[in-house]
Amino acid sequence: MKTILYATDYSENSVPALWSAFLLAEKFDAKLIVMHVFDIPIFLASPVSVTHMNNEKKRIVENRAKLKNFIKEFLGHPEDKIDMSFVFVENRSVWSGIQEKAIKFNADLIVVGTKGISPVREFLLGGTTKALIKNATCPVLAVPEGAGIENLNTMVYATDFEQADIFAINRLVKIAEKFDAAIKVLHITTKKEYAGEELMEWFKDMLEQKTSYENMEFELIFSDAIFKELNEYLNHTSADLLVMLERKGRNFFEKYIQKDMVKKMVSEITVPLLSFNS
Repeated sequence: MKTILYATDYSENSVPALWSAFLLAEKFDAKLIVMHVFDIPIFLASPVSVTHMNNEKKRIVENRAKLKNFIKEFLGHPEDKIDMSFVFVENRSVWSGIQEKAIKFNADLIVVGTKGISPVREFLLGGTTKALIKNATCPVLAVPEGAGIENLNTMVYATDFEQADIFAINRLVKIAEKFDAAIKVLHITTKKEYAGEELMEWFKDMLEQKTSYENMEFELIFSDAIFKELNEYLNHTSADLLVMLERKGRNFFEKYIQKDMVKKMVSEITVPLLSFNS
């Protein structure tokens, strides 16, 4: 991991995500890019307008000062420990603005909060986070309020026994090694699923051929209350991180529960959520 992109709206809700981004940048000796997305009033939005250009420059200057003060307030002087830079982008779509810079800087990870200060624009709310999870070209770490990463002792990976899961777990292992963390590979399914135990054994064999990480366990749970069971498992194992693979068209949870529950998951899960995109 060489480049981490963190986006903020300056709210206290985004502070745990900042701490998490800083910790990961320090652990991986990675560059941390701190960014803010802003827009301007519609009546000034003409790209050829001199007023527009002047206002854009003014907003960038204002936000640069505000962002530096935000970082100093909560991290002190992180530039003494990591390579850090500041980026600003004007875009009416927050997730699109973040994605634009993630591509430009070839980011290995995007870090955002799951709640923000502006419900109208849904900055760092379920809508923006969900859009990033579904469309980002790199993994996305969504950090709930009050749940920043201080250490990663236990990671829970929610699998659906697919080949793409093996690829994602291999990428997760590289993070786990930095923290000497345990990886718990979990499959929760309804009682109607056929041959769940046989699939788990097949998946374990396939995974063991691809990775030699020893601190890994496997768990199969049958339940019709997928979301409830997941939350209980995260609490029971004192999980520090939930990891899932975003598949084209659906993800682990959309196979069994209504699509609006995915947004519920993003907004209600109380541990950081790391999403790999297939």
